[in-house]
Order: sequence, then structure tokens, then C-alpha cells
Amino acid sequence: MLSIVSTPIGNLDDITLRALSKLRECDAIVCEDTRVTGTLLLFLNLPKKQLISFHGYSNPKKVDAIIDRLKQGQRLCLVSDAGTPCISDPGFEIISAARKADLAIEVVPGPSAFLAALSASGLPINRFSYLGFLPVKKGRKTLFESLKNVEQTIVFYESPHRISKTLSELSDILSSQPDRRIVIARELTKLYEEVISTSIGELKEQIKTMKIKGEFVVVLERKSA
Repeated sequence: MLSIVSTPIGNLDDITLRALSKLRECDAIVCEDTRVTGTLLLFLNLPKKQLISFHGYSNPKKVDAIIDRLKQGQRLCLVSDAGTPCISDPGFEIISAARKADLAIEVVPGPSAFLAALSASGLPINRFSYLGFLPVKKGRKTLFESLKNVEQTIVFYESPHRISKTLSELSDILSSQPDRRIVIARELTKLYEEVISTSIGELKEQIKTMKIKGEFVVVLERKSA
């Protein structure tokens, strides 16, 4: 059995009872960074487990090794460093291989930073597009230009190293839509959680006073009718 287990994005109290049970009972845990997951188990007072690293630079043969474990009847948990697995991480490759092998898979849902930001944004989210992390170079300007005419709310992640540049570029490209709302969320569920709601027209002034710390989630309102 492969259990896809969501873990907290900051506040450890957000762990679910079912997630605790699965992490306690499994034979091994597949994770991005063994140090991060090992620390999580320690903080949650869970027993030590064999940790199998799987990340964007892992050898493709590692997927086969994980599938072999499942075929042998092992109970494995798949986690990410924080939040819901397979969102902006390569865990989907394991899920895809497990489905092709007709192996049992279950989902243990829980926290997700972009869903938390959408909920807190105050923007309509009956329709939205999730963009993950934006391209650093290739396709970046084209993507930003396309945001002028989107008819659904947009949400994406950005690092603290690029957030100011990204918001400044958005302000320039969407300058013809100064009343369009944009929400910037950081440190969600943590002690210094902050959710800033502003407009494209006010964005550059907001950047000047914004604290650049932690991972960011940006939510952009759909274009006006």
C-alpha cells in the first residue's frame, strides 16, 4: 500500500490524526529531504523510520526500487517537505508507476499552501489556475502577458529571492488594470503569517514596505468583465 500523506506547511498542529497513524504504522517513508522529514518525525514524537529520498535529481531507477518494495507488500508513505505531495514536486512519477503496476494507493489529505492562500484571499475561487513556480527566464514574459486576459483567479508560488522582481514586473505589465486585486501571502500558518491584499496600481508602493522572508504565494484576481 502506498499512502500519499500531507504534512503541515508550518504549524505542526495541522497534522491530521490519520496522517499520524499512517506515519506511525508504515514500513518506510519516501520523502524529498530526509533531514526535513526526520526532523518532522522527531517533533511529532513519531518513531524513527527508514527514509527513502526522492527528489528532482533522483535516478529514475529509484522509482523501480520503490515499486518493488510495494510489490513485496511493504506499507510506504509518500510525503513532501511540507504540505500535499505531488504539488510542485516529482512525487507524481511514483504515483504514475504505482498505478501502471495496479498497486493499492490511498490519499491522506491535509494542508496545502496555495489552497490556504486562495481561501484567505477574498477573491472568487470557483475557478482558478495554479501555476506552481513561475519560469525564471524562458517563457516568463509571455506568461505574464497572458495574465492580462485570464478569466479565472491565478495562484502561484514565488521564492523570497525573486518576489520583488516578480511583483514589479506584474505591476508594469498589468499597469492598464490598476484596480485589479492581488494578494500576497507569506509564512502561512506560522508565527509571522501575513496576507497582504492590494491592487496592481498600489503594488509598487507595497513592495517597498513588504517583509521579504519565507516562501510566498501570490493570488491574482481574474480580469474585470
